[in-house]
Amino acid sequence: MAISNQVTHFGPLLREWRLARRLTQEALAERAEVSTRHLSFLETGRSQASREMTLTLGDALDLPLRERNSLLVAAGFAPVYRETALDAAPMLHVRRALERMLAQQEPYPGIVIDRTWNVVQMNKGGVRLFSRLYGGQAPPPEVSGNLVHALFHPRGLRRVIVDWPTLAGVMAQRLHRDVAADPSHEGLRALRDAVLRYPGVPEGLRAPPLAGAPPIAVAVHVRAPDGGEARIFSILASLGTPLDVTAEELQIELYFPVDDASEAFLRAC
Repeated sequence: MAISNQVTHFGPLLREWRLARRLTQEALAERAEVSTRHLSFLETGRSQASREMTLTLGDALDLPLRERNSLLVAAGFAPVYRETALDAAPMLHVRRALERMLAQQEPYPGIVIDRTWNVVQMNKGGVRLFSRLYGGQAPPPEVSGNLVHALFHPRGLRRVIVDWPTLAGVMAQRLHRDVAADPSHEGLRALRDAVLRYPGVPEGLRAPPLAGAPPIAVAVHVRAPDGGEARIFSILASLGTPLDVTAEELQIELYFPVDDASEAFLRAC
């Protein structure tokens, strides 16, 4: 379910988020520790939410910080959570932490991505890996700087991923889950729809998956243009208890070899 950008009034916006989270009024009221009657009045506009109640509902709905700000604005209050550029002075401690994590990851690859999978930072191991996978050439401009476009585009990494159909299926599930969790995020929806329309992508991936747990981890089998092969898995990490929109939307992806041969491949990049 998509949250409409045209919804600017608190009641309808609250209702859309509740439905997107597949919650009844009773279930949300229980989470927020309010009466179902009061919640109903908030959705219909018969009651006006206080600032504290708006924050409580945002927490009960597990909204991203960006959307909690939108809910506050719809209720007539100023946003609480700031959005600070990563290169701004207040983010110095975050930048340093990211740089240390990437440095400690050497010689294995590590990258920092934003909410829509754009590459924000990359360590030397990451630069070496992707350079080798692209045969020492610059990536095509259509995929440069975005991991998901690089995975799905015919001229991206698809050509060097041996088990691409499996990985594409797992990544498509991830994109559907991301959109379902944050349906108001136009960038996520646009990214998902764009990459799933690329030539050669199975049409079946365009539909959200049936209920079921995703795999714990997927090892990606790559074969570089020079013939070298490796099996690599990744770990995604995020900042704990962030109070800034930018910080919340950053993720760190760390790559590790599955076996000795794959470790040799990464060290030789």
